[in-house]
Amino acid sequence: MVHAQWSERILAETFRNLAADRPDIPADTLARLRELMNRAVPDCVVTGYEVLIAALTLPDEDDRHVLAAAIRCGAQVIGAANLRDFPDSELAPFGIQALHPDEFVMDLFTLDGARVHQAISATAAAWRNPPGTPADVCDRLAAAGLPISAAALRR
Repeated sequence: MVHAQWSERILAETFRNLAADRPDIPADTLARLRELMNRAVPDCVVTGYEVLIAALTLPDEDDRHVLAAAIRCGAQVIGAANLRDFPDSELAPFGIQALHPDEFVMDLFTLDGARVHQAISATAAAWRNPPGTPADVCDRLAAAGLPISAAALRR
């Protein structure tokens, strides 16, 4: 249903913020997660987007690299909690929209709820220490700012 893509710059920013927000997670664990993400998703790393950055306009100039990477890989959606930094007026000419992660998951759920439930069950089954349940995954989704999705998946 989704082919996630990101640039190394997006990952660096993500993991820098994660390390700052969660100092309890060891640096080697974060490095391993980053490596696993890149291995798990074929062709996930976007390159060759840098030349587009200067021509783009966004409220926060530091976010232009995200839009440039999305344009370069032909993305339809940018997932972002800070939607005000990705206004429709700047994304629409490229056929891209920004969605809050909760709205994005709900769109997927509406398209194919059974597959989303399967993904939640597979995620829970992969947890080993401690073992997880679909309810645990929903708890984490809610804690991560996806309360609507978590509630829909619980039903």
